[in-house]
Order: sequence, then C-alpha cells, then structure tokens
Amino acid sequence: MEQSYSRIYRILHWTIAITFILIIITIFLRNTWLSKDNLAGIVENYFKDTDRPLSKDQSIALAKQIRAPMWQWHIYLGYVLIGLFWSRFIFTVLRKIRIQNPFNKTLSTKEKFQKWSFVVFYICVAISLFTGIFMENGPKEFKGLLKEIHVLSLYYLIPYIALHIGGILMAEFTNPKGIVSRMINGGSK
Repeated sequence: MEQSYSRIYRILHWTIAITFILIIITIFLRNTWLSKDNLAGIVENYFKDTDRPLSKDQSIALAKQIRAPMWQWHIYLGYVLIGLFWSRFIFTVLRKIRIQNPFNKTLSTKEKFQKWSFVVFYICVAISLFTGIFMENGPKEFKGLLKEIHVLSLYYLIPYIALHIGGILMAEFTNPKGIVSRMINGGSK
C-alpha cells in the first residue's frame, strides 16, 4: 500500500526543505563571493587609486559590514528552523504526523535504513540548532567550541540532502513510484 502524507506533514516538509536551502545559500555566499577576504580585495582595489586608500584591516572591517545583513538572514532562518522543528515535534506528539520508527520488526532492510537515516538527521539538526542558538545567546566562553561544532553541520547536511534526493530518484524509478506527487498532493488516504 502506498503511503499518504497529511497536509501538515507536507507543509512542514517543504517549509523545512526551503529553509535549509536558504541557509545553505547564506553559507555558500559567506564562503565564496561574499567572503571577507574576497570583498576586502574588491574594496581595496577600488580605493587604491583614490586619494583615500584603505589598509587591509580597514577593507576587511568594511567587508564584514557589507555582508553582515546577509549573515543576519542565516540567523533568522535558524530561528525559523527551530520553530519548524518544534512544530514537527508537537504535531508528532499530537499524532498529526507519524513518527519514523526504525525498531518496527516488519520493516525491510531498506525501510529500516530510511527510518534510521531520518533519526540520525533529526539528531544532527538538533545539534546544529542547539549550537547555533547558544552561539548567539549563550555564554561567550563557549562560543569557539560551539562554532566549531556548528560549522561541522555542513558535513552532514550536504550528504544527507544528496542521499535524500538519491533515495527519491531511486524510488521514482523502482517502487514505490509516485513519492514526489504524494509529497505534493498527499496521495491516497
């Protein structure tokens, strides 16, 4: 029997997915075109032929100010993600969304793998959200350690997204077909 997805589940799924994509974009921009060194180089180059050249330190300070609003979006999106994950948890407790139970003995190996990958994903997301919120609002003496752990988040997120999309494609070309359309319209009840 093909699985159906409730409206609440689908809305949360797609909102979480979009939020993660936007968070990844902020990380990508911060580490590439909007990196402080890249921006500082552009600013330095621009001002070098003027009567007010900037030092490397001044250029980096200006670069940080230029990219600060974009990075603020990363923080806002983190708060949105916290709300979405709390909503997911609350709807699971209220039984509006089914829990992924990897201990069900009737599951195939493939299904257990899928369920366990969701469990690991949610644990990793909880760690990312915890470290992010405490970097912003917690004691400053732990900020360095929390930042190191938080930065490592990217190393689970990208492979998980690739695994998730690969699993969806595999399902679409084998069985159960139609998972994408069921995630959009809900499927049979």
